[in-house]
Amino acid sequence: MLVSLLLLALLLFFWEVATRTDAGPRAHNEYEALVARAEETARIPPPSEVLRLAVEQLSDPLYDRGPNDKGIGLQLMFSLGRVLTGYFFALCVAIPAGFLIGMSPLMLRALNPFIQLLKPISPLAWMPIALFMIKDSVSSSIFVIFICSLWPVLINTAFGVSSVRRDFINVAKTLELTALRTAFTVILPAAAPTILTGMRISIGISWLVIVAAEMLVGGTGIGYYVWNEWNNLDLAAVIFSIVMIGVVGMALDAALGYATKKLSYQD
Repeated sequence: MLVSLLLLALLLFFWEVATRTDAGPRAHNEYEALVARAEETARIPPPSEVLRLAVEQLSDPLYDRGPNDKGIGLQLMFSLGRVLTGYFFALCVAIPAGFLIGMSPLMLRALNPFIQLLKPISPLAWMPIALFMIKDSVSSSIFVIFICSLWPVLINTAFGVSSVRRDFINVAKTLELTALRTAFTVILPAAAPTILTGMRISIGISWLVIVAAEMLVGGTGIGYYVWNEWNNLDLAAVIFSIVMIGVVGMALDAALGYATKKLSYQD
């Protein structure tokens, strides 16, 4: 931890020194003043400027002054809402389907070609089709999150279920447990760590994809915020929003990582 803080301090110091600008010669007319101001705003801002903006934004993160002027907190909430909605629907489909594939070699052979065909497709490639069929940018973003969250959970669930020791399944059959009870009392506890790993991968991918999706569809969300500030040439706001994206992504990963560590299974 100490080494990380030291590296961060060195990075910020060199960044500040490299991006510091002098006042320069005094402008003699209005044209020179405009040119000097344009050159000043078109530079990479120093960390001190980003920090000032961060304090200003975080002091009132939920303000709403119109369609193109919302606080960073509101933008993150819009994005998180879309991510968690699509993620939830993906879990509702991927976990049962993963159980079915993992428990049935026949279903594995039948569905595996489709999974291998659809899995490599970029989620953003589905955006035009989603916009055409759904005709709503928010719902289309949620659909894209659903698509990108589906495959890691599905594959990890199928792998976890198929990896359960056959001895456990045979004991359940000996006790004449139903397939549903076997799935919940025998297979699910053994496969849960692998399923959670897939869920952790999916939430990270979803948070990556929502930023790009919101840049495409616009409206609200942290992706649109980044793109809008870039159009305004406010690089300090762009860098600040990038940091906030990283912080939220790290928090989501840490939450599922903590759950994965807590949920362990021993034979």
